[in-house]
Amino acid sequence: MLNSIIEGLSPVQREAVEALQGPSMIVAGAGSGKTRVLTFKIANLLHHDVPAYRILALTFTNKASKEMTARIGHLVGAQKAGQLWMGTFHSVFAKILRFEAVHLGYTNNFTIYDTDDAKSLLRSIVKQLQLGKEAYPENELLHKISMAKNQLITARTYANHNDWMTRDRISKKGETQRIYELYEQKCRQANAMDFDDLLIKTNILFRDFPEVLEKYQKKFDYILVDEYQDTNYSQYVIVKTLSALNQNITVVGDDAQSIYAFRGAQIENILNFKKDYPQNQSFKLEQNYRSCQNIVNAASSIIANNKKQLEKNIFSLNQKGDKVQVRKVQMDTEEGFLVASEILERRQRLQLKFSDFAILYRTNMQSRIMEEALRKKNIPYKIYGGFSFYQRKEIKDLIAYFRLVVNPADNEALKRIINYPVRGIGTTTFEKIEQVANLSQMSLWEVLDRAGELRDLNSGTKEKIQKFVSLITEYIRLAEESDAYDVAKHIANHTGILKSLHSEQTPEAVSQYENIIELLNGIKDYSETIKKEEELTILPLGRYLENVALLTNQDNEKDEDREKVTLMTIHSAKGLEYKDVHIVGVEQDLFPSMMAKQSPAEIEEERRLFYVAITRAEQFLTISYSMNRMKYGKFTSTGPSMFIGELDDDFVEKPQSQYFGNGFGDREANHRTGTSANAKPLSNAQFKSNQKFKPLTPSKEPFVATTPSLLQSGMRVEHERFGIGKILQIEHNAGNLVATVFFEGEGQKQLLLKFAKLKVIE
Repeated sequence: MLNSIIEGLSPVQREAVEALQGPSMIVAGAGSGKTRVLTFKIANLLHHDVPAYRILALTFTNKASKEMTARIGHLVGAQKAGQLWMGTFHSVFAKILRFEAVHLGYTNNFTIYDTDDAKSLLRSIVKQLQLGKEAYPENELLHKISMAKNQLITARTYANHNDWMTRDRISKKGETQRIYELYEQKCRQANAMDFDDLLIKTNILFRDFPEVLEKYQKKFDYILVDEYQDTNYSQYVIVKTLSALNQNITVVGDDAQSIYAFRGAQIENILNFKKDYPQNQSFKLEQNYRSCQNIVNAASSIIANNKKQLEKNIFSLNQKGDKVQVRKVQMDTEEGFLVASEILERRQRLQLKFSDFAILYRTNMQSRIMEEALRKKNIPYKIYGGFSFYQRKEIKDLIAYFRLVVNPADNEALKRIINYPVRGIGTTTFEKIEQVANLSQMSLWEVLDRAGELRDLNSGTKEKIQKFVSLITEYIRLAEESDAYDVAKHIANHTGILKSLHSEQTPEAVSQYENIIELLNGIKDYSETIKKEEELTILPLGRYLENVALLTNQDNEKDEDREKVTLMTIHSAKGLEYKDVHIVGVEQDLFPSMMAKQSPAEIEEERRLFYVAITRAEQFLTISYSMNRMKYGKFTSTGPSMFIGELDDDFVEKPQSQYFGNGFGDREANHRTGTSANAKPLSNAQFKSNQKFKPLTPSKEPFVATTPSLLQSGMRVEHERFGIGKILQIEHNAGNLVATVFFEGEGQKQLLLKFAKLKVIE
């Protein structure tokens, strides 16, 4: 069966799949079928009788891992595919750490802290050290600690890095190392690791315990890594160390799509692969099966401007397709209106679904204008990568109980639920308990368990604490002998969480109640699936918790969300594809970011990000920019990004000097002004020199207002007080006509047309 399927691969894909021995690098351009090649290579290894449990395959999302496992299962059988060591870096090495935790001074039931837990702990440390949260915001601290860990810099070695310490002193953050040290200490006391710990602790494990390293080097005969260009230094060292014995390592990636430097990713890992493995074989997947020729060629014309890249020639044999459309608008609100209108028009004309469309932007703040425009036109949409189900308060509350039951030393879980539902253990009491824990270097649970010995607490408070300790102790006993679903259901009912939400009967409480029921349903489904697959009698609660801890937002998309226009940042779009893509806000100081202007390396990363955005499109691509954008409460003159100027004229239609261009949204303007729909677009040179907004000049004629019913969006108008402006849109509101107008020097105004006097300027 496998051989007949391999025959359907392209020659270079087949070569990559059949190269089983030694190091190999598969450079996979956008839309070139890299997942297919990686899947078939693993299936080919299994076909050659390599035991599944001796193959390690590392991905960056659970979704990618599940899809590949399913595909491999279709080729060689689900049972064999299920025995692969396949998963994200974090899930695979969390699994190894569960087995080997004792070497590092942890128990195997350690908690995995998510971002909220880590931030909460950092806030408490800053408070304990009396440093002030304004001087040491938890977001900044967490990012700095994460970047340090990704560089394999522990709290102890941080102090030896002069550049890091100097940077902290200059920015008046001199206590960062001390905070990091206390953060590490408290995580260890709580028997907890954060996401970055799963990698740095694995590195420490392999460094300090050679016998453990040898065990896993011999265990994995073959190692395959997806999205290798996104690996950070910590991941790079793990992979290099594990593959040192057998050298049977395959990496798949595209340097042109390396866009996560802000998270610690190092493009050098893929650029230097040949130096790390001199005996490597290299395969280039250069045919793009996703996009039409014009889109592929436009993307190639952009990325050709980068100096740091692996040489390749991406091409498409699909239809030539429409040229990439570049749209120019005067104001950011007009951009939202234009995009929404074009989605409706193209959906109807080409019989597309809303789910065929995606709107991509550089920063999250840009979504507001797009959302407002879509809502006004009743276009359903979803924000991709927003709050996941598991980030909702009621879900995190109940899961905190589960975490505490599995690991009583989990301080962050205990803090979350010690007085939820309310049981009379207030802030003052808790602060006393926390103070004792800090002074004695004990976990909060250990202090609570000995609360009877504390002199500062009255008998009533001690009794309440004892009831809480007894409650959790009962759950711990239940969890030792019962299935995850039974324990979870018991806790949800017995704590009173479900009862209190059910009795409240507010819309919010009803929604929260339904979410908890859905969580319990999910636990039951997961438990039954795993028990069946692994022939287990019961599924431990801790096993379920690990699954939840390692989920990403992208893994939780619901079916009902799929028939909607997708809005997301370009970073979130990587790996996805849509028939029709709109890239909005491609403006100077926004994309590329103003922060990147001083660094050639950062400009190259921003250009790669633009390349990723372009290559998400299959058939249609529209790029838009505004000449004016609201920033910090004021309209600021912007203009097109340098990247638009780099697009090759042969594959792109750029805007004419007066209006947006030749697509939908321009026909009405062309008709009113007499502009030809076939007017020649600007060349690159003309385009670059025509970037500044030209202010309109007020009329000298006597002021005679135009009849409101004759006014239309897009018209240039004059107001006696506000001067010259442009109508963005006109809406009916409670029987009245309301115009949204942008006035030069005054900004955007909403005017009731039966009172406001506007005169059309020819």
